[in-house]
Amino acid sequence: MAIVLRSSQRWRIWCAHGVLLVFIAFLVMPFLMIVSISLRPGNFAGGDLIPHHLSLEHWKLALGMSYVDADGTLVKPPFPVLTWILNSLKVSFISAVGSLVLSTTSAYAFSRMRFRGRGALLQGMLLLQMFPAVLALVAIYALFVRVGELVPWLGLDSHWSLALSYIGGYNLALWIWLIKGYYDTVPREIEEAAAVDGATRLQAFVHVLLPMAVPILMVVFVLAFLTSMIEYPVASVLLRADDKLTIAIGSRLFLFNQRYLWGDFAASAILTGVPLTALFLLTQKWLVAGLSSGAAKG
Repeated sequence: MAIVLRSSQRWRIWCAHGVLLVFIAFLVMPFLMIVSISLRPGNFAGGDLIPHHLSLEHWKLALGMSYVDADGTLVKPPFPVLTWILNSLKVSFISAVGSLVLSTTSAYAFSRMRFRGRGALLQGMLLLQMFPAVLALVAIYALFVRVGELVPWLGLDSHWSLALSYIGGYNLALWIWLIKGYYDTVPREIEEAAAVDGATRLQAFVHVLLPMAVPILMVVFVLAFLTSMIEYPVASVLLRADDKLTIAIGSRLFLFNQRYLWGDFAASAILTGVPLTALFLLTQKWLVAGLSSGAAKG
């Protein structure tokens, strides 16, 4: 049976579609402008949205390739963009894995065990999230200067020290709260049944609880990875050498001392977004499941 809509209802549907299209346009417009700037000759931020002449000179420099300009001059890449992106991926992966290991075990203790001070610790971690990491920059710098004297590979200008600072950062409390809320939705009877079959607490945790918590673990991994990828204050304090910089720190050199390389900056920004987009596409199934399930309780 065909459904007949009133004229007023049709207008409401059309208006809703129009508002949705305008909203999508506002979201896509900045990205289209960045793409346009990366394809224009020269390093200018202003200009038409659709360039009259397309140029790949900025993309070549971002990919570490040289090119010959119209005057016959050989133009070399000013900055090692690919090295910065690889450094960012390395630090982000290490910090995301470390944060995931600490948060999963800590959340299990808060969710399944009862001990003195449990509630105070949870509330304390919640309060710590109110203070941004930038307030601890002096302490972080002094700490890794002293640690670097004893363990050089954990001192300044080290990706391991940067990843360690991210692992122990204030975001760890947020990851623990997220995973704990998910653990609380899993019935204890499932682990008790595993214990009846002879499984230890560790075996029940690894083989029963963790496989059921894969969606929320993937959410925490992606969020921790993205947070480390775009973090600026701590990385700007711990990293100095050009070949050690992350993309968040190195990108500032494109706009420094009245030298605004907008085209090179735009191409590097899009290139940086490629691995992040691939990560979201690969994990979107678990992200949707984890966010929806975690919203049910906790």
